[in-house]
Amino acid sequence: MIKRLAPYVGQYKKQAILSPILLLGEVLMDTLIPFIIAKLIDQGIQAQNMSAIWKYGGLMVLCAFVSLFCGVMSSRLSAIATTGFAANVRAAIFHKIQTYSFANIDKFSTASLVTRTTTDVNNVQMAFMQILRVATRTPAMLIMSVVMCVIISPSLSTIFLVALIVLAALLPVMVTVSGRRFSQVFKRYDRINNTVEENIAGARVVKAFVREDFEARKYADATDDLRRQFIRAERITALNMPVMTLVINSCTIALSWFGAHHVVSRTLTTGQLTSMFSYVTQILMSMMMLSMIFVMMSMSAASARRIIEVLDEEPDITSPEEPVTEVVNGDIDFDNVSFRYSQEAADPVLSDVTLHIRSGETIGLIGGTGSGKSSLISLISRLYDVSEGEIRVGDVPVKDYDVEVLRNSVSVVLQKNVLFSGTILSNLRWGDPDATEEQCREACRLACADEFIDKLPDGYNSKVEQGGANFSGGQKQRLCIARALLKKPKVLILDDSTSAVDTATDARIRKAFREVIPETTKIIIAQRIASVQDADRIIVLDDGRISGFDSHENLMKTNKIYQEIYETQTQGGGDFDEPEAD
Repeated sequence: MIKRLAPYVGQYKKQAILSPILLLGEVLMDTLIPFIIAKLIDQGIQAQNMSAIWKYGGLMVLCAFVSLFCGVMSSRLSAIATTGFAANVRAAIFHKIQTYSFANIDKFSTASLVTRTTTDVNNVQMAFMQILRVATRTPAMLIMSVVMCVIISPSLSTIFLVALIVLAALLPVMVTVSGRRFSQVFKRYDRINNTVEENIAGARVVKAFVREDFEARKYADATDDLRRQFIRAERITALNMPVMTLVINSCTIALSWFGAHHVVSRTLTTGQLTSMFSYVTQILMSMMMLSMIFVMMSMSAASARRIIEVLDEEPDITSPEEPVTEVVNGDIDFDNVSFRYSQEAADPVLSDVTLHIRSGETIGLIGGTGSGKSSLISLISRLYDVSEGEIRVGDVPVKDYDVEVLRNSVSVVLQKNVLFSGTILSNLRWGDPDATEEQCREACRLACADEFIDKLPDGYNSKVEQGGANFSGGQKQRLCIARALLKKPKVLILDDSTSAVDTATDARIRKAFREVIPETTKIIIAQRIASVQDADRIIVLDDGRISGFDSHENLMKTNKIYQEIYETQTQGGGDFDEPEAD
């Protein structure tokens, strides 16, 4: 895992290298200070030698200042390196997600991807900080302190050997068990993020159905589940502090007992025993920090695995090595196409679909809920790949195109309209970043969006809140249609994108399409026949199969499903804003 994530240190390698080096300087100074204290006591205080007191006192002050400088600079450089590393990892995850197909995103879920980009990256960042600082300082301090103890008294140093054996036996068990349990903890984070995401996105529905208490209970259940999992994991890591305290106190008592005997027998000086106490504290604190590092690493290892899963996921849909870079026209062909969202699915969403749509045609697409309408049009722009058969656009298989070229030529206004925080103009320019304001106005005129934009105080510079929350459903639909038109596509697909506008406005939009973009192939998915009956031909989908594909007049004569839909929608008198027949 370290090898996989190490390249993301990137431009911060210098800081990542210098930080541990400076830290070693700090450790060296901290290790020398007890040794100097022993000299100060033995040669200065006990001998009442003021010259030695000034000499060793000055050395202690110098070591303290050098240690302070190295520690401050190491902390600063490690902070730069770790925050930069985290920023690079987040950018890499986000960039990777942009390459995902819908199938890839479905595999992880949106909530899980959010958790991996935030909580998991934070954990890995903290682990990197531990590696640069604690994981460098602790072993160095442990080794140097043990060396100094052996130099002072080899026999007393055996006390630390017993402590190391005890810890070496306990730490691997704690790390293994806590690591497994922390993996479960992060799955609970996914559940919490999913609950919050659903609640915020569906805030209006929650309030409309007065379900605030239900949502609060659901969130409380998720947080309580997370709490229980954390407690299970922390039960193991909580043993760390008591065990370390026991070891420290035992070593201190043993050192006091045996050290006193050595002083009495004059094999050890008072200053040396004092320095031994300092070193034993440094050694045992290093052991404690080492155990905490192992616990932290076990937790961050679970996060690192989740991050690597995202980075190593191969997009299902990629461009070929030598892609076609131009879509010549809007011809669309389906040859015996079948589609499943996953290989494990028992039944296909689409079965044996064969169609030929001529460039410039206006095609209606109608069918019941779950008949496969949205799935069908998603295949044209390669949001998903077919399971069987082949799709061609401009007489070229869609898999032969550069993905960006294909999607720029096949403009889709999806069923769920999405606007982004900014202004109306900035949202429209998603279709064409270089579009002038006049071109944006023309697109809005075609989509009948100019009717409400001109009434806004700031016009096209009006603010758009996140998700377009300050616009109605019909207004968002028209803005999304205008945005799609700015791409000047060869194929324009409206996936039930006029469902929230009245039929009169719907008719004006369709009329503008016929007059202004006659060469663009237009596919209109709709629930109401009034939106598609003027189309050149209409596809009738039934349970993933083509039931009919003809003009409105011919389908009324030959297709029973179409007849039933028409009769159901017209026998009630039509839509509210349609004029009554004479």
